[in-house]
Amino acid sequence: MINRSELLSDLQSLLRKLEADLLVRTSSVEVPEVGEWLRAEYQKAKDAERTALTYKRWLDDFITQVAAAWVLSCVFARFMEDNELIDPPRLAGPGKRLEQARDEHTLFFQDPEHAKLTDREYLLDLFEGLAQLPAGQDLFGSHNPMNALPNWLGPDAAGELLRFFQKIDSDTGVLLHDFTDPEWDTRFLGDLYQDLSEAARKKYALLQTPDFVEEFILDRTLDPALDEFGLDAPPVKGRDGKELAPAGFRMIDPACGSGHFLLGSFPRILDRWQKKDPGANVRDLVQRTLNSIHGVDINPFAIAIARFRLLLAALKACHITQLSDAPEFELNPGLR
Repeated sequence: MINRSELLSDLQSLLRKLEADLLVRTSSVEVPEVGEWLRAEYQKAKDAERTALTYKRWLDDFITQVAAAWVLSCVFARFMEDNELIDPPRLAGPGKRLEQARDEHTLFFQDPEHAKLTDREYLLDLFEGLAQLPAGQDLFGSHNPMNALPNWLGPDAAGELLRFFQKIDSDTGVLLHDFTDPEWDTRFLGDLYQDLSEAARKKYALLQTPDFVEEFILDRTLDPALDEFGLDAPPVKGRDGKELAPAGFRMIDPACGSGHFLLGSFPRILDRWQKKDPGANVRDLVQRTLNSIHGVDINPFAIAIARFRLLLAALKACHITQLSDAPEFELNPGLR
């Protein structure tokens, strides 16, 4: 099980090491293209009036975002691997899955085409594979800050990142951090993004709503709205009578972040559908529920986390245990 406080403390220490590596490589003669690219990106941001920061402050902020993205990508991968949502494991996993992951690492470098590659390319190959899975494109694709400049992180730092997630507790002989969770509770993934990256927290005003506050608000907003309008709410029309939105109940979080309110709404709306139409196929009811749940945010990585969390909630409701078996559910959270 996940020990959240110990995990956060250890990841913050790891984050600082990755930040130091990225900072050194911004001016390293070994990778001059890194510094050139960063200067060019900063100038683009200045010209487009997307930033008023000095180059140093802009760079510090960007370094933290990229370092956090590398760490969080590994956390998401481990969560999927430890809960057997994907096979085979390539980072680690409890029991025999750690040995399987190590075997996958060995096989990767036995390929003659990979002879000159490093652990950085191994991790990128892992993430590229995950990007092909449902909702994986959001988490590991273009919205992920690490993909802006994949060779920015040094090979040695990537190796340290890999070893961190394979670290064994010397007292127990088992993995130091086990992400196994029979309930697939993903709330910590959203909280971790806020707590790990101070730069992201400040830039996007991330502040997760506590459980009890979330439940209190949903009790007094979502449930009364469902009682008043019902699941088959009439279409929304403009003053001219033109239909603006089709019939059906809809809720929206206009600043949804990593999706706590969206995830809190999911079981409540699904329960209403199950009571209203108990004989229907559960996948149909899940999609009807997802049709009702909307959220927007300016942070693309937070949206990716929210969509991933909603997908896992949908799979759990359908008793689907592998991401590769996921139906093509339509998910509404998006950017604004």
